[in-house]
Amino acid sequence: MEKVVSEQAPKRLGRGLFLVTVAGGLSSLWWGKSLTKAVSAIPFAPGGGWRIYTVAPTMPTFEPATWRLDVGGLVQKPMTLTYDELRAMPATSQIRDFHCVTGWTVSNVHWKGVRLSELLDRVQPHSSALGVQFTSAEVPYVDSLTIFQAKLHDVLLAYEMNGKPLPREHGAPVRLVIPEMYGYKNVKWVSRIDLVERAEDGYWENLGYDRDAYVGHSNGL
Repeated sequence: MEKVVSEQAPKRLGRGLFLVTVAGGLSSLWWGKSLTKAVSAIPFAPGGGWRIYTVAPTMPTFEPATWRLDVGGLVQKPMTLTYDELRAMPATSQIRDFHCVTGWTVSNVHWKGVRLSELLDRVQPHSSALGVQFTSAEVPYVDSLTIFQAKLHDVLLAYEMNGKPLPREHGAPVRLVIPEMYGYKNVKWVSRIDLVERAEDGYWENLGYDRDAYVGHSNGL
């Protein structure tokens, strides 16, 4: 079985404590009363370099026939996409490294999906929309980018990984991929996208992470 990544581990816990915990091979661990439900680490079989962190007791499930992606907020043409409609949009593939803020990297991950800029062009954001908010089906996970960040050429809504449909633990059916930033900004299980007046703090920013999580230039790494 392939190991799998996620991108969220609370800065306040300390990088050293987090790495020691994962090395201990625990299948699930919840830290401290003050951070109850903050993070669960789910290591997989050796190989691949990935780790999964979740903020809810269970991962969201995906039903292709009923799943919908809502795109709205400060836009002229809000839209709702089915899974098939999303996959029917012009697709792009790219190979990028994936960086976790806790210090590990998975090199040369193959992603396929829709450029976020393509989706934003279709809904036609208002001039007042300077932020893009992503809501995950993993309640209460939410995060946001500036409109500039969201339109970077390699920011994807990915539905395939390494030549296969996105696995559940990686955010199936669709996740955000923004290679310039650490994994906690790469929201999994995306269920809604809203254009908003400005980018606001998300789940991990409210626990001490940087809002602009550029690799090598944030969170003390």
